Amino acid sequence: MPIKKPLVVVTRTLPDVVETRMRELFDTRLNDSDRPMSQAELVEAVKTADVLVPTVTDRIDAAVLSQAGPNLKLIANFGNGVDNIDVNAANNRGITVTNTPGVLTEDTADMTMALILAVPRRIAEGIKVLENNEWHGWSPTWMLGRRIWGKRLGIVGMGRIGQAVARRAKAFGMSIHYHNRRRVPGKIEDALEATYWDSLDQMLARMDVISVHCPHTPATYHLLSARRLKLMKPEAYLVNTARGEVIDEAALTRMIEAGELAGAGLDVFEHEPAVNPKLLKSERVLLLPHMGSATIEGRIDMGEKVIINIRTFIDGHRPPDRVLPSML
Repeated sequence: MPIKKPLVVVTRTLPDVVETRMRELFDTRLNDSDRPMSQAELVEAVKTADVLVPTVTDRIDAAVLSQAGPNLKLIANFGNGVDNIDVNAANNRGITVTNTPGVLTEDTADMTMALILAVPRRIAEGIKVLENNEWHGWSPTWMLGRRIWGKRLGIVGMGRIGQAVARRAKAFGMSIHYHNRRRVPGKIEDALEATYWDSLDQMLARMDVISVHCPHTPATYHLLSARRLKLMKPEAYLVNTARGEVIDEAALTRMIEAGELAGAGLDVFEHEPAVNPKLLKSERVLLLPHMGSATIEGRIDMGEKVIINIRTFIDGHRPPDRVLPSML
């Protein structure tokens, strides 16, 4: 008699190679439409599944978890963060939560560096000029941006991605500064020639570019508040490839409109997929639709991490990427 495989419910379409491997290993229920599940569909999934594989678009809150069936023992998130999951509620119900850290580091850092280069040099504006057939030839004073070399980069959150961005920015001749909950080891600071600021306020006031790389938690919600944003220099730029909720988007929009910031590069938004219409119209910002980790290699690596976490858990061992409430 064949061994009963665990029922794994996947909420979104994943790369073919990942879905195929999941079907080989587990009794896997896929979402071929790639349409985000409704709350009712998520409730049905947690009632029946042994393992749920959600993504950042799925809100697995206490209300959903309260209806989880007795068989649900693992939520293997397809994503680096877990702000879409109520980890405390899951833990209280004896449900293990895992994520996929580390595999998105280089891809997100690449996209961050692209924004750090593109926004001060007005690349998006230049593309629009050509697309609208508005270019009438070179001029010595037209479409002037800002030099990146020699500028100060302030990194908010010096984890894996923050450090990867610092390595890239240093190669472009930028001076590296950072604020973090904990100071990083001296050997990392030395390698990056990085300056640590225990005061976020003091760092914000002195930087030419601010790049956000902290997770969204209750402690980091609107970390860059209206008050803190106003500390930035009017000629400074803000880049965010982390989570939209870390920045007070309404305050940022007002400042961009008023010319109180030189510009911004945003890959994430506070209420995504909704984007403030005033941001969409502004020539001072470069907006991307949450593409920071969107590489084929990255998505496959994420899927492989999910599979390893599920298999390890099913075999009775602690998954390598377990997330505990104390870690948040």
